[in-house]
Amino acid sequence: MSEPASISTGIATRYATAIFEIANEDKAVTSLEADIDALQAAQADSSDFNALIHSPVYTRDEQGAAITAIAAKMGLSATMANTLALMAQKRRLFVLPQLLTSLQALIAEAKGEVTAEVTSAKELTKTQADKLAKTLKASTGKDVKLKTSVDDSLIGGLVVKVGSRMIDTSIRSKLNSLQNAMKEVG
Repeated sequence: MSEPASISTGIATRYATAIFEIANEDKAVTSLEADIDALQAAQADSSDFNALIHSPVYTRDEQGAAITAIAAKMGLSATMANTLALMAQKRRLFVLPQLLTSLQALIAEAKGEVTAEVTSAKELTKTQADKLAKTLKASTGKDVKLKTSVDDSLIGGLVVKVGSRMIDTSIRSKLNSLQNAMKEVG
């Protein structure tokens, strides 16, 4: 991991731990999850929002006023709104993506859940997703939340990542293995 990335992750982890502990004490973890979803949607949908959190052009006061207005408009909890305002004042809004990831990990750990990133060649049906989640739960011993994506280049099969484990049953990887084996022979 590069040094700037590890610094960002360290900063985000400290903020995430503090936010999670406050929300947990206040029995407000559910509203914290809603805040995370809203902020991730804003990141995905708005280039202006991303510019606000990443651009050094904005002053502390401009970032603070903008993020406070955005938090109020989005209906974020007081804990999240205050933290975002503090982060703007300290010029730390650039770690927001890592903060949200860290918060999700803390919430999942508290609930006894694990997130599995599943990439498939075509969209999984509800039945397939449920069956996969059930199989992964039996394997990990924890409730599994699936984060699915589609990659046509897989041709068929799945790539499943759970924590540090990766299971690649895609046809693309099998063809690559066969190709490598054929190179070794001839």
